Amino acid sequence: MKLAIMQPYFFPYIGYFQLIKAVDKFVVYDNIEFTKKGWIHRNRILVNGKDAYISVMLKKDSDYLHVKERVLSEEFEKEKDRIMRRIEGTYKKAPFFSETISLIREITGYNDRNLFNYIYHSIKQLRNHLDIDTELIISSEIAINHDLKGREKVIGICKELDATHYINPIGGIELYNKKEFSENGIELSFLKTREINYKQLDNEFIPWLSVIDVLMFNGKEKTKKLLDEYDLA
Repeated sequence: MKLAIMQPYFFPYIGYFQLIKAVDKFVVYDNIEFTKKGWIHRNRILVNGKDAYISVMLKKDSDYLHVKERVLSEEFEKEKDRIMRRIEGTYKKAPFFSETISLIREITGYNDRNLFNYIYHSIKQLRNHLDIDTELIISSEIAINHDLKGREKVIGICKELDATHYINPIGGIELYNKKEFSENGIELSFLKTREINYKQLDNEFIPWLSVIDVLMFNGKEKTKKLLDEYDLA
């Protein structure tokens, strides 16, 4: 059984969904510390030919809380409308705008102020839209010692879920050792997204933007094909 584990990301780039499709079960961390500089609450879209952030506004709280303990700001209720206006304004001329925009509106307008629930819902909706049948699992619901950290926690989750093959994004190649995983009966691979290039109106191409950008310019069917544009190392 193939397994991957990731933090929840807000409208992540296509590599995130390649990873989901590449495995049988995909674990989403909810009991992991929120990091301001990560991608949990933000991502990039195309605005006036340049990359720009869209972000989820959070209620001020301790920086040491887990993702599942963080709450959206009351101001984000108004911010949702501003984000949608920005997305609609920048992509209204994209070839697959009408096909994509209702999905983005539904995800952005989801009415749950818990940060994890809000983003987990978006991941599920995008997975369904792309016809990916991988099972999603919330990390805190797995019966392991959740005080484990790093590689030990990943291996613990793999063992509890009977995974024989763990796949990680290529960025983790310095963190995980194939021999260590093999000694625990687990094959370790790293997923590397191939170079993906497509027309963004008349703008110079900007890679690795949110899946919003990919869907707006490629549509559902081509995006589904792009999900297979990766290599395992």
